[in-house]
Amino acid sequence: MDVIVQLMDDGGFMMWVILGISIVGLGIFFERVLDLFMNRRLATRAFLDTVLDHVRARRYSQAIAACNVPSRHPLVQVVRSGILRANRREKEIERAMEKELLDALPDLQKRIGILALMANLATLVGLLGTIIGLMTAFTSVAAATATERQEALASGISTAMYTTAFGILVAVVLLLCHHIVARRSEAILLSLEGGATATLVALTGAVPDEDAVHAYVP
Repeated sequence: MDVIVQLMDDGGFMMWVILGISIVGLGIFFERVLDLFMNRRLATRAFLDTVLDHVRARRYSQAIAACNVPSRHPLVQVVRSGILRANRREKEIERAMEKELLDALPDLQKRIGILALMANLATLVGLLGTIIGLMTAFTSVAAATATERQEALASGISTAMYTTAFGILVAVVLLLCHHIVARRSEAILLSLEGGATATLVALTGAVPDEDAVHAYVP
């Protein structure tokens, strides 16, 4: 622990700024993981198979009851909104599910872009810290005696490089975090589109239902 604190002090003020960026970024990542991976867990294929079996048999009350699952996955509301309008026109069913899908988008994409921003900030702050460190090092060299200049320059440059290395390290970690949650958000969105299509097909009988489920649902 003392070694880490010493490295942070050697790198200067910008090291602490980068540390702050990493803490904020990781906090956002863990919050998104909790929401997207835990709160929105759902076996989409099994859920749709159960619900659409009832829809095909025109057991709409059982289909709606099957939507009462302990999950905040938006697919549940999308499918439920379509089934509630089972006896209405196709366009009405489609619009209802589309509205639920669009309402779910902001929550699925919330704060994910901030992770990419934090990664870029970490890199830029690291470079800024390096430039400031080099300026300080050259100022110190100018004030040093001839015998002290080489040692002062080497020490100043190595200290300045700490911020670049730390900034890049934090940026790499945050970009990986961004990739993980962005992929999960995209997967949920794909399941919404596929589930909505399969539900619409089951309700209107446009094409064979079984083919629709397995063609559109991941």
